[in-house]
Order: sequence, then structure tokens, then C-alpha cells
Amino acid sequence: MNDEPVRVAYRIEDLSHHSGATVRTIRAYQDRGLLPRPERRGRANVYADAHLARLRQIADLLDRGYTLASIKELLEAWDAGRGLGGILGLVAEVDGPWSDEEAVRMSRAELDERFGGRPDDAAVAEAVELGVLERVPGAGEVYLVPSPQELAVAVELYAAGVPLSAISGHLRELRGKVEHIAARFLEFTTEHVFARYLGEHPPSDAEAAEAASLVRRLRPLAQQTVDAELARAMRLFATRHLRERLEAGPSQDPGDETRSVQLPVATMRSVENLVGSAQVAAFVAAAVEREVQARTLDHLTSNYNNHNVVGETP
Repeated sequence: MNDEPVRVAYRIEDLSHHSGATVRTIRAYQDRGLLPRPERRGRANVYADAHLARLRQIADLLDRGYTLASIKELLEAWDAGRGLGGILGLVAEVDGPWSDEEAVRMSRAELDERFGGRPDDAAVAEAVELGVLERVPGAGEVYLVPSPQELAVAVELYAAGVPLSAISGHLRELRGKVEHIAARFLEFTTEHVFARYLGEHPPSDAEAAEAASLVRRLRPLAQQTVDAELARAMRLFATRHLRERLEAGPSQDPGDETRSVQLPVATMRSVENLVGSAQVAAFVAAAVEREVQARTLDHLTSNYNNHNVVGETP
């Protein structure tokens, strides 16, 4: 009598049925190294219970919020015979939310109402491109707002008179600078804190748990540093900007107002040939100023000479 357990064999369609993953998803997992290749039997590819268990592991980790890249690292550690407790804690800290904000859903009508009640399809499309809004599949004109705080800032700026196009442009510029700050902070902490956990071999459970604790402690430091430095810079530049505005007084003195003067076409062409069309205005202004100064000098000289003649003794 043969007591060897019977090995269950699945076709890819059977594996899809039992796991809930589509055939296309199963093949994508294989291509990404998340799922072992099937056994080849003749012309057929055969899957086993191990494949089914792996697909269920992946589905469970996806439900818990892990990315496919993180899941691959976890499964590689599992395959290497190591426990997942410490590594799961570390990945949870890194992949977890870096903000206390909770995303909210908002209808298109609610969005329009917040921005003056005037629909702006271009602005909504740009907000989706920037990730300020995310479309909810199958929900019609309903959007997910990942950061209600960021949207509230846009609403206040718009109410203060800033065009939506200017707000989007400012966000693009700001995002590039903030991403640079985040990258530099990660490089800094990796070099001085986490380098010892990033050797040739994955960290042990104890090391991974220790690293997770460090991530938890260091997580708020980047935000706190940026908040403090932004407050310092805003105070510095706002004070300087206000002082310059107050010291400058009126932006334009009435005596500096410009007036249009008609010149003969021939004169204008002569000036253009002499200095180029881009310098015509500057040349005419300089020529007029020189003439005024010359006449002022002549007037001063004439007054001085007349005064001496009148004062002479016969």
C-alpha cells in the first residue's frame, strides 16, 4: 500500500478559480518573481498547492496595504527560511502613512462649490494629474482627496484671488523642492543610521524590529525640521518684504510718468538703423535727456555771464 500523499495538480484556470486571482494576474506574478514557475508535464503547465498558498499570501498582504515590491521582499525572506515578524514590522513602518490625514471622498458638485461654483474641467484634470484628486472607479463624478489639508489650502488661495492655474504651477514647483528635501533626508538617515541593516544579507528578525523602531522614532523628524525651517524663512522674508515695501513708498512718482510722443517715420527708421529696433526707446530717451541737460547747462552759463555783465562798473 502506498501511503505517499496525493499531490494536487491545477491548471492555471483551476488555480485562478480557487485563488480568486485572474489568469492574467497569475502570469504577471510569475513574471515579477512573486510566484514560482509551474511544473512542466508534457505540453501542460501544472501548479501545486504551494502556488495556491502563495497566491493567498499575496492577496492577504495586498489587503493589509503592502506594495508588490514590498511583498516580493517579504516572500524572498520567507523562502530563505526566516521568520516574517520583524520584517513585517519594518515594512509596515516604511509603507505606512506618513501623515495623520485621512482621505475623504468628494463629489464634483462639492468641488465646484468650494471653488466658487464655476465648473472648471481643465483645473480638475490637472488636479488629477498632480494626485490632489483621484478618480474613484465606477463612482461617476466622485473623487478621492488624499490630503484634505492640501485641498483646503488651494480653496483659501483661490478665495484670496489666486487663479487655479497659478496654484497648480506653484504646487508643481513646490513638490519638486519637497521631493528633493525628502530624498536628502533619506540619504542622510540611511548613511548614518540604517546602513548597518542594509548589508549583503537581509536583517534578522531582531535587527528588522530594531530598524522598525528607529523608523518610528525618526518618522516625525523630517516634518518637524521642515516646519521649523519654513517658519524661520517665512518670518525672515516676510519681514524683509514688508520693510522694502514700506521704505519704497509709492511705486511710481508722478514726475516719472511716461508720455507717448509721435516721431516722423523717417526719424524712427534712422534710429533703428543706428541702434536696432529693440533699442529705439532707450536711444530716444537718452538723446532727449542729453538735450535737456545741455540746455540746462547753457541756461546756467548764460545766467552767470549776464549777471557778471550787469555787475560791471563803467
